[in-house]
Amino acid sequence: MGRILSGEEIAAQIKAELRPRIADLARKGIVPGLAIVRVGDDPSSASYVRQKERAAQGLGLLSITTVLPVGTSEDELLAVVSALNDDPRFHGVLVQLPLPPGLSPERVCGTVDPAKDVDCLHPENIGRLVRGDPYLLPCTPHAVQQILHRSGYPPAGNHVVIVGRSALVGRPLSILLSQKGPAGDATVTLCHSATSDLGAFTRQADILVVAVGRPRTITADMVREGAVVIDVGVNRVDDPTAPRGYRLVGDTEYAAVGEVAAAITPVPGGVGPVTVAMLLGNTVAACEAQAQMAR
Repeated sequence: MGRILSGEEIAAQIKAELRPRIADLARKGIVPGLAIVRVGDDPSSASYVRQKERAAQGLGLLSITTVLPVGTSEDELLAVVSALNDDPRFHGVLVQLPLPPGLSPERVCGTVDPAKDVDCLHPENIGRLVRGDPYLLPCTPHAVQQILHRSGYPPAGNHVVIVGRSALVGRPLSILLSQKGPAGDATVTLCHSATSDLGAFTRQADILVVAVGRPRTITADMVREGAVVIDVGVNRVDDPTAPRGYRLVGDTEYAAVGEVAAAITPVPGGVGPVTVAMLLGNTVAACEAQAQMAR
């Protein structure tokens, strides 16, 4: 089995680095605040939000979640987001995705104040990322970058193949890893559902990032021996032997791929905890920026 890249350990490092910054804000009478909005009763979304709340509260941040029922209209949701934009207690505003059918994530995320956009989904912040002058970095792509950087697998000079072109992960990650700098400078290939002969591309990867949201998409024969594999996927699969009747798996055949790869992230416990840590980092950074603007 290749090296297992523990997201829990890396998240703990990042949180430790945030504590002095949070203490410095506290000495000025400022508590970073994170507002989360969740619509509907999707169990996965509810679980993710609870993780974010616990992590934020564990660092002494203010974290309040507004839960809206299924059937909430888009105008009602936008009104809630606008009110949070105007609430000085909150320096970060996050709308948990996916939203129920009938609600436009583009319109909703575009309503979040760019200064409080800790998910980096507002068009202004996406544009700044593309330009190479980001205000904040998108949480999951930044988490992938941090895992590689902190684990001793810098992307620079390597061929990174990303499977998945979503606006949340694949596309921004391709931009982030191709930009100049020690945690970038990679040659990036972006694959997706229309890629012909996917394995022909994944076998070229020095670093393979899989983010398609489909269990066991990548098999061992699709991975070059000695590659580093970052599995972003979190999928529920039925398992009558599990206490809850299901278990979580990634987008790779973890055990088999782990025998080929030099290193691999587990699911759960890989990218997820670091993503949450990057959200907390964005909240603290947004708080610092807003405090500076207020001076």
